[in-house]
Amino acid sequence: MSLSGELAAFIVLAIIAVGGGIFLINLTKVVHMVASLVFSFISIAGIYILLSAEFVASVQILIYSGAVTIIMLFGIMLTRHNDAEVQQMGKGRKILLLFSLAGFAFAVYMGIYRLDIPAQLNTLHVSNTEQIGKALYSKNVIPFEITSVLLLVALVGAIVLARKDEEEKEDAKS
Repeated sequence: MSLSGELAAFIVLAIIAVGGGIFLINLTKVVHMVASLVFSFISIAGIYILLSAEFVASVQILIYSGAVTIIMLFGIMLTRHNDAEVQQMGKGRKILLLFSLAGFAFAVYMGIYRLDIPAQLNTLHVSNTEQIGKALYSKNVIPFEITSVLLLVALVGAIVLARKDEEEKEDAKS
């Protein structure tokens, strides 16, 4: 097996994405956590470029690396949280987590290794944005609309829960 440029780029981008996720979990300062999240999002956009999905990569950078990250940063920084409540994970739990992660990675590897995908005509490089639009708004319009309604319900629910929490705090102060 020879190491092609595409495989080397994928390995580097995958390591950056996974490393960003690991740093996100282990860092304690919010700004550092968001920076590691941005590294993960941008490396995933790079993987989309390797897959000839330039439109999805640009949306990944614009939406996730830009808007979602900023919203998360403001949301975390504007909410009150007690840093003293953060508990450190014990050594036993870290070992259990490591073995669980290794088992999951092995199961995913074996599932992918045994997967037999037949070769198909590859037309990804030809007007992929048009292909995404046709697939999204013809065959998948119902799941797309259901997802948008589900996200709207989640947003309204989050606002209601946040308002209840503020009202309870005000009642406790009175």
